[in-house]
Amino acid sequence: MLPILFILINLTIFPSISALDFLFNSFTTNSTPVLNLIDDARLEPPVIRLTNDSNQFSRGRAFYPSPIPIKSTSNSTSISSSFSTQFIFSILPDDPSSPGFGLAFVLSASTSPPNALSSQYFGLFTNATVHTVAPLLAVEFDTGRNPEFNDPDRNHVGIDLNSIESVVTQTAGYYNSSGNGSDSFVPLNMRSGQNIHVWIEFNGPEFEINVTIAPAGMSRPVKTMLSYKNPIIANYTSADMFVGFSASKTQWIEAQRVLAWSFSDSGVARDINTTNLPVFQLENLTSSLSPGAIAGIVVGCVAAVLGCLCVFYWFWWKRRGKEEEDVIEDWELEYWPHRFSYEELNLATKGFSKDELLGAGGFGKVYKGILSNNTEVAVKCVNHDSRQGIREFMAEISTIGRLQHKNLVQMRGWCRKGNELMIVYDYMPNGSLNKWIFDKPEKVMNWVDRRRVLADVAEGLNYLHHGWEQVVVHRDIKSSNVLLDSEMRGRLGDFGLAKLYTHGGVPNTTRVVGTLGYLAPEVVTRATPTAASDVYSFGVVVLEVACGRRPIDTGFMVEEEEVLIDWVRQKYREGRLCEAADDRIRGQYSEDEMEAMLKLGLTCCHPDPLRRPTMREVVAVLLGENVEATQNELLAELTPTVSSMKDRSSSASEEGDKYLSQESELLSVV
Repeated sequence: MLPILFILINLTIFPSISALDFLFNSFTTNSTPVLNLIDDARLEPPVIRLTNDSNQFSRGRAFYPSPIPIKSTSNSTSISSSFSTQFIFSILPDDPSSPGFGLAFVLSASTSPPNALSSQYFGLFTNATVHTVAPLLAVEFDTGRNPEFNDPDRNHVGIDLNSIESVVTQTAGYYNSSGNGSDSFVPLNMRSGQNIHVWIEFNGPEFEINVTIAPAGMSRPVKTMLSYKNPIIANYTSADMFVGFSASKTQWIEAQRVLAWSFSDSGVARDINTTNLPVFQLENLTSSLSPGAIAGIVVGCVAAVLGCLCVFYWFWWKRRGKEEEDVIEDWELEYWPHRFSYEELNLATKGFSKDELLGAGGFGKVYKGILSNNTEVAVKCVNHDSRQGIREFMAEISTIGRLQHKNLVQMRGWCRKGNELMIVYDYMPNGSLNKWIFDKPEKVMNWVDRRRVLADVAEGLNYLHHGWEQVVVHRDIKSSNVLLDSEMRGRLGDFGLAKLYTHGGVPNTTRVVGTLGYLAPEVVTRATPTAASDVYSFGVVVLEVACGRRPIDTGFMVEEEEVLIDWVRQKYREGRLCEAADDRIRGQYSEDEMEAMLKLGLTCCHPDPLRRPTMREVVAVLLGENVEATQNELLAELTPTVSSMKDRSSSASEEGDKYLSQESELLSVV
């Protein structure tokens, strides 16, 4: 009880300017004051739901409407206020095996932290490498394990300071006093729907946070579960801050509920009445059946199961050779996200019917599927030549599956059958970008939509290169891998060739892969893909979108049968750059705008990878406020690039010939 004593002493010495003390034993429409419910958070009397089951990327926040004073000034190194709070929450997933997300108690300078993501980011944080802008302190009750955040397990409590990566964590549980002076730790599953009672003391002057949890209805444990004391806490607080809760999820349903809340910044928070709290379960099994009836039902079910096993034994025995291909090996259980069964995907795609085929490439076919919950998905079938190869591939797919960005196609799960791997993605109803520009589409994409899609792809690629704890090199950026959602927004997909490496490192690969026309020169000659080689491929996409021509297109007249990059460079040298623009969209843009876009594409395609812009700089060009100034700075080195390639069309420099020759040889590989 020492932390409570500290709070009482501090509140006596540093009294609150405006004391705040409230107690909600439940939440109703008559609750006063009404809490500020943001995004998907809503009142479902007698509780508050923080996420919406029907929204794939759902997040919600519930804050007390008025901020509380924390310290005298935002830049002060001392904290003058303290508070005590209790609340009760419940977390219940539809599928216990699905990834977990949890919820967080929040102390924030803003009720809507900028650029906050859903899924494992609690609707508060941007990502693991970028801190939030506003001062933010959270106590997370995390029901999922994310190794990139250094999470210890799938059921832990942590304290977060402006970052999703906790400064201290502890497996969820409580200390049970045995009476002989020793305390035993009792784990507590926060993802079973059980009501969890939480006590938090924030001792401002001592820079200390104490967290205790226990099952609702149990007396508060004497020993604190998690404690953190550090003057650095002052750096993550401001003069006035809001208190409340936040949670988020992806496509997996996980009901996060707040059942009761007590708060005081002038003393110890009042105790919550836990006697009439609702209990949430997936199936309400309470009934008036007698113990004998229940036992009879259990015996009957067991007998029925045994009978079914006998009936189907012969079929299993006949097909066991085939079924052995689909055995789940131990190493597969280590990987995330969700593992689908082969039968489930076979049913979803109507037996991988030709009628459901969306497309085919060098690494497999893609089918449209409809899952049992009526969710539309795309199923990509990938063949591997060895079990070891598929295991390494699965390790990378598992990591890539954790990537969360609005401009990336989200991976839903996977399935393995023998040496065949099936990857399940979100279905993009408007197909790929190339179908809206090439192949004589019924409706040609206009310039405004083209520019917006390029900006979307640039943002997604910038996240892969700079927004995560590792660098993700896509290695196959092309217009056919840019998919369009229902709102015609661009999403980068197909991570089958992606490689991951640490920032400042080099990918461990010697195999040249990619698509003819999009490969950077250094990839062809040295087989060394980097973020810069992705930038080159993006530059090719910029040029083909602006020009309406493929990177290598044999559909034009003989005198124009040349590489798109060289053709645009020639137009630039002749001072007729805008003539390279797609004739079908003339009049939809200004000449300066088109010229800047074409120059950006040429700059990204610089033969020297060290002189290409980064994707962060490209995004600044496409989305920055001072676009012209940023473009002029990035394009300052373009003229030497064009001049150095001036004689290529007539004399074919040795490096250029080597590049084109080796690209042609890759046709059999890609």
